[in-house]
Amino acid sequence: MRFNFKLILNILGILLIFNGIFMLLCLPFSIYYREAWWHLAASGGITALVGGIMTVSTRKNTNKELKKKDGYLIVTLGWLIMSFFGTIPYLLSGSIPDLTNAFFETISGYTTTGASIINNIEGVPKGILFWRSLTQWIGGMGIIVLAVAILPILGIGGMQLFVAEAPGISPDKMKPRIKEVAKRLWFMYLGLTIAETILLTLGGMTFYDAINHSLTTMATGGFSTKNASVAYYESAYIQYVIIVFMFLAGTNFTITYFGLKGKFRKAWDNEEFRNYFFITLILSISISFFVFSSKWESFEKSFRDSLFQVVSVITTTGFVTADYTAWAPFLTIIFFLLMFMGASAGSTAGGIKVVRHTLLFKNSFLEMKRQLHPSAIIPVRLNGIAVSRDITYNVLAFIMIYLLVYGVGVFLLSFTGEEFDTALGAVATCLGNIGPGLGAVGPVNNFHDITGFGKWLLSFLMLLGRLELFTVLMLFNKNFWQKV
Repeated sequence: MRFNFKLILNILGILLIFNGIFMLLCLPFSIYYREAWWHLAASGGITALVGGIMTVSTRKNTNKELKKKDGYLIVTLGWLIMSFFGTIPYLLSGSIPDLTNAFFETISGYTTTGASIINNIEGVPKGILFWRSLTQWIGGMGIIVLAVAILPILGIGGMQLFVAEAPGISPDKMKPRIKEVAKRLWFMYLGLTIAETILLTLGGMTFYDAINHSLTTMATGGFSTKNASVAYYESAYIQYVIIVFMFLAGTNFTITYFGLKGKFRKAWDNEEFRNYFFITLILSISISFFVFSSKWESFEKSFRDSLFQVVSVITTTGFVTADYTAWAPFLTIIFFLLMFMGASAGSTAGGIKVVRHTLLFKNSFLEMKRQLHPSAIIPVRLNGIAVSRDITYNVLAFIMIYLLVYGVGVFLLSFTGEEFDTALGAVATCLGNIGPGLGAVGPVNNFHDITGFGKWLLSFLMLLGRLELFTVLMLFNKNFWQKV
């Protein structure tokens, strides 16, 4: 199969134009806070100009047929090219003067990981800090899905892009047409962001802090405008609002759509959502009893801290109100294991996802039954519907490759001289797009002191995790590049 490189460049150009426009949206904050604004103006102009040149130079005589291979290539290259151009505001402003750190911060934003190298967040110019939050909001739903809503207007099909961007299991569909799905997702995403901004402002946050935290909450990204993250705000109201929206962001957006339409029974009937809800609730209550018995705090505060940390990690958001590594060694292990959980498929969360764990456990238990009844056909069922063996094999392969990549990542990072617990936590949190890890990259620390090689390695793992492994790993398969 030949690649349609002209069309690929055309679409990448469109993505850069959007990227440049988003940079320019940060200008009002720089102007309002009387900061130097030319860095953002130049960054947005350069990015949009390059995108425009790419688009205009490839628009004529372009074959509009988009193959599946083209889609995978566009998604991976799109994330990379946007991340490289996304470093320009940091570099021009001097907020992050070297490329390695700037790229790490930028791809951490676009992949909604939330791992940071900035030691003094509150010292960063407001316009640049807003760009930092905006990269997570863009990456949360995926700039590719935005392109899916626009490209059909240009006569370019977008189904291949959607499949490559979200290859996870999403059994429910709101509409058969991908354009309509993308539009509904974005309207819902935007609406929930606005709603959280209003609620946080009513709770005493400044509008600037409220909109930044809302952008990164709905993206399950976790970038904050404060050095202490959400722990800076001691308001129970603010923390509960963020908990609710983190949980919603980690929910399959189709389920959220049903909930907003008042179809609560249909939402509750979803097996993945029920498992996601009960895992979060049971763990939060269990941990809160231990925290309450070990600290001189009220049960409400212990429950709130426990609930916040559990929701933050399971949804791969990464906000912090307490240092869970200081509670107890066995609780640290629990949070470490949660880094491999992930929330719902079809959400902005990273990680393996609850639905894959559900199918893995179901298939494992049914395998024992199959051994007793070798002639019986016993399929795995999800929401009462038999799951094809292809999907089951895909889940098993995904988890196996995920753990293999994790092991190789830990080995390579340890080879750079990092402590073993730091390597364990850093690779788990970057591959799962979570943010805080263990050891030197725990909840109250950051990734500033990781070596240059380590940061490029972790950046690659962030991209792998955000695009769910296969989209990126396919590009390293020689068969992918062969003509068919």
